[in-house]
Amino acid sequence: MKAMNYLLAAALCTTLSTAAFAQKERTVRFGHLNNTDHPVSLGVKKFAEVLAQKSGGKMKVQEYPANQLGNEMQQQSALQGGIQQMYSPATTSVAGIVKEFGILDFPFAVSTFEQADALLDGPLGKALMDKLPQKGLVALGYWDLGFRNVTNSKHAINKPEDLKGLKVRVIPNPVFLDTFKAFGANPVPMPFSELYSALESKAVDGQENPFSVILSNKFYEVQKYVSATNHVYAANIILVSKKFWDQLTPEEKKWMQEAADESRGYQRKASRDAAKKAQEDLKTKGASVNEVSPQEQSRMRTVAKPVIDKFSAEYDPSIVKLYNTEIARIRPQ
Repeated sequence: MKAMNYLLAAALCTTLSTAAFAQKERTVRFGHLNNTDHPVSLGVKKFAEVLAQKSGGKMKVQEYPANQLGNEMQQQSALQGGIQQMYSPATTSVAGIVKEFGILDFPFAVSTFEQADALLDGPLGKALMDKLPQKGLVALGYWDLGFRNVTNSKHAINKPEDLKGLKVRVIPNPVFLDTFKAFGANPVPMPFSELYSALESKAVDGQENPFSVILSNKFYEVQKYVSATNHVYAANIILVSKKFWDQLTPEEKKWMQEAADESRGYQRKASRDAAKKAQEDLKTKGASVNEVSPQEQSRMRTVAKPVIDKFSAEYDPSIVKLYNTEIARIRPQ
């Protein structure tokens, strides 16, 4: 009888322990740099909604927008240290951890959203994400940030020659600097926070950013010309702390990945709808908005090719080979 009671007690303890573990709640601190009306924030909210639904409310997401958890480097370090659970920066900033992410900044690599999605969601995007766990990070996929376009106070950009001599603020990224130098422009790296006043004082002639950024920061007040150069497609990446990821059960990991997959399409549509609306809103604000013809886009790609060749020589050859194979697959020649 004692033996039976012992077995029953042991079985009950195991059941209670399993139930307690199954009911364990987790709060995911998800930080990013954008305001709450930005498409990245909309993606976080959708991710949170799907994750809560799949986990039966056991996994909750607490959003920290607008640099509340620190700047890019601070949040990146917090993620690697396991203090912060999730973060969604632009892939450009991840190149500081895995330099091959810089391949996504190559100019005129893709010309449509469909091509961009095919590149990121295919073998190249996965190969890049596979390099992150050794750096303390796990990636669940890519969100949309949009095509970057040039604004300036001098004239419309319709062809490569129109960039010559313009002083253009660019993000402090070697690929961007060399690209604008190739066009004969004078690229000036400076913090984003200083950009509006630099444009207003004519310290620089122009800058480059997605339409929604141009609109929300009111650059149209100090920049007459907005040209849809679409010179770089920019994406955000969904990052998870590896220290946190390693604590999750297989089921919890599955919920996280499914939430990322389901939020991806929603976020991309929201971001692209916002970009389209921003382009129209810029016109109503008095900006002169122009498209660049496919022929001139092709000429721009030719001018920028030496930049791609230069940086390709600095990256993992297997990644470069995969990139070239994927570009040939997704982009009509």
